[in-house]
Amino acid sequence: MIKIVVVAFNGALASAITGIFDIFAMAGASWNRIQNKDVQRLFEVRIATEDGESIQCINGIRLQADCSFDEIDQADILIVPTIGAPILDVLSSNAKLIQFLKNQYEKQCLIAGNCTGNFFLAEAGLLDHKQATTHWGFQHIFRERYPQVKLNVDQLITYDLQIYCAGGGLAWFDLGMHLIERFYGFEIAIQTAKSFVIDYRRDSQLSYSLMKIGQPHHDELVQKVQDWLEQNFEKEIVLDDLAELFNVTKRTLIRRFNSALDVPPNQYLQAIRIEAARKRLEETDHALDLIMQDVGYSDPSSFRRLFHKKTGLTPLEYRRRFSRRF
Repeated sequence: MIKIVVVAFNGALASAITGIFDIFAMAGASWNRIQNKDVQRLFEVRIATEDGESIQCINGIRLQADCSFDEIDQADILIVPTIGAPILDVLSSNAKLIQFLKNQYEKQCLIAGNCTGNFFLAEAGLLDHKQATTHWGFQHIFRERYPQVKLNVDQLITYDLQIYCAGGGLAWFDLGMHLIERFYGFEIAIQTAKSFVIDYRRDSQLSYSLMKIGQPHHDELVQKVQDWLEQNFEKEIVLDDLAELFNVTKRTLIRRFNSALDVPPNQYLQAIRIEAARKRLEETDHALDLIMQDVGYSDPSSFRRLFHKKTGLTPLEYRRRFSRRF
């Protein structure tokens, strides 16, 4: 039987502990009960805290521990849940957990972090020069603090050597499904997903993230162009004409945008248009062709290709997942 330890700490997201605990504990059980078959538990799951005492999650719920870190000799899989409280405060108050991760890694334990829990893995140095992901909303602080990590927040799940990372607060069920498939195969994983009524094999965070269209800067020219584009994005816009409108050369306009926003004007315009299309898909029942024209595109295939590149979904898939129920 595969032995799993879920580490717990004050300020953790409760569902990232209890949810993944349920998935592993019920793998081989829930589906078999539905099918009137003998229950076969596949994982032994325990919750461990620094001293074996209970912890308080960010929502106020207290969770009991099964054991302390010192009582864990060897585990097959170690799960690090989401940090719900201020991240840096939690890291600074959990030095023993960070050392525990290092020790288990040296023992060849497979370690899996969820969402902001991956900050613990990075703080322990376990992600240096490895592929990783985290919640898209915390990527900037992650990149600044851990420049040696090959961060790819577009990915929902990454795996490098013996380290798994999942992005997003509720990506623990994606992580659980991946690990069930790894140890017991696709059939058991899909049975578990069906019994919990959850989607399996989501691949990307793109469709959930807010597009980072701009960033703070002090370039008045770029700000004026941004304001104009946000009011006129649906028009046919030629870069030469845009530069002339603001009395600069095209080369100067591109250079100033790259310096201020780290993107050229045409990519900035694309981001505005795709964000506008997303909002229309979420909030209206307008036809796709009408939305495409409203945001400044005339070629359906180009629009669909660009939308998929930016969100990871086709426009219709995006609407099915995120639209308001009229």
